Amino acid sequence: MTFSILAHDRATGAFGVATATGGPAVGSLVPHARAGVGALATQGYTNPLYAHDGLAALEAGYGAEAVVYALTTADPERDRRQVIVMDRTGATAGWSGQGLTEAVGMHLQTDLAIAGNLLGTTDVVPAMAQAFSRAGGSLELRLLAALTAGDLAGGDARGIQSAAIKTYTDQPYPAIDVRVDFARNPLDELSALLERVRIGDYADFVAGLPRR
Repeated sequence: MTFSILAHDRATGAFGVATATGGPAVGSLVPHARAGVGALATQGYTNPLYAHDGLAALEAGYGAEAVVYALTTADPERDRRQVIVMDRTGATAGWSGQGLTEAVGMHLQTDLAIAGNLLGTTDVVPAMAQAFSRAGGSLELRLLAALTAGDLAGGDARGIQSAAIKTYTDQPYPAIDVRVDFARNPLDELSALLERVRIGDYADFVAGLPRR
């Protein structure tokens, strides 16, 4: 139903998460991150409590594997879930329940986690990993490159209608938080929106916000 990516930029310390799906408003429930803590994507038959409980556990110092184990063990509907988690060290872990709709994929490595279900082909997740590793530029642009490659490789089997990208650097609020809730070509619109927030007056406004 959805394909998502988590990434950690060691040069800046930023955490990012990006996602796309065949339904509307994927940015509201699937992608989550917190500065200095990590990132998480909860999908399949989404359990939004995974985000609330998972980020709290990460902030308390639990590692990615422990968080995934705790979330899925406590959930009687875990076979319908897919989740990927990245902790503050960049360690990753994930879960794909047996009740998910094929095709299902997952890629886990230090500083990078990718997962998808109801995919158009089994090439989606590898294509995203390769595109992210080859892309240059800022974290949000690399995340967009991964989403684009995943979509071109088959994406959501239904096509995609919504997409989102979030990044957190050293502040409790996001550095980038953009989403397209419903569109014929959401990645095109997401790319245009990124350009609007990354440069110009809005970028200057964000740069001048109060900081801790």
